[in-house]
Amino acid sequence: MKKLLFSIFCLLISYSAFSQIDGNYNYSIGVRGYSSIQMPKILNQTNSQSYTNTYFNGALVKFNDNQISYRLSGNYFRKDISFYNECENCEIASGTVTDYSFKVGFEKSLNYARIQPYFGSDLGFRANRFTGDVKTTNPKNMNMPYNVDAEKNGFIFTPLLGIRVSPVKQLSFFAETSLDFYYSYERQEAIQQDAANTTSISKYNKWEFLLNPISIGIQIHLVSKN
Repeated sequence: MKKLLFSIFCLLISYSAFSQIDGNYNYSIGVRGYSSIQMPKILNQTNSQSYTNTYFNGALVKFNDNQISYRLSGNYFRKDISFYNECENCEIASGTVTDYSFKVGFEKSLNYARIQPYFGSDLGFRANRFTGDVKTTNPKNMNMPYNVDAEKNGFIFTPLLGIRVSPVKQLSFFAETSLDFYYSYERQEAIQQDAANTTSISKYNKWEFLLNPISIGIQIHLVSKN
């Protein structure tokens, strides 16, 4: 029995060391294949807390140092959308939203195994812009439709938790969940569709807290340290 336990112990030590060597690469590059995210609120959007599904909209580069990796990441999203503004019986907005961000940060793995939980954080810049038109949905409301250009620019801080699975030496699959703390400067320009093209401009500074429940992707590890 003692010999059996000793053999199992030695096997576990050997497997741990093998896993550490296999994961010992200088760089990693990856893409996000799927993400479910909350987007920044546009105007007085009624369904701003709903989640948006995105596909292959992000990439990252990592510089690995044992169990700590330093990350550079970017995301880009563009889509034609429509939503109720103020309320369902008030206005409907239609147009195009463009959202992108650039971040730097770190992640720390909790072990050297093929299945690695990790935590980390990112800090960076995010921009969000909506251009389109807004029309009333209430036939009793005689307000003129108007064109709108709403733009946000600001800083973002993102703590994250994740898990990485490495079925082979140079390839990993990962899943992350994160929360964006987004502080932005917003400028809204509305141009009435009347003869005078009456223009109004509003400016705001605001905090938003945006949950990103899941992000799934793949990483390729390059340049072995051994």
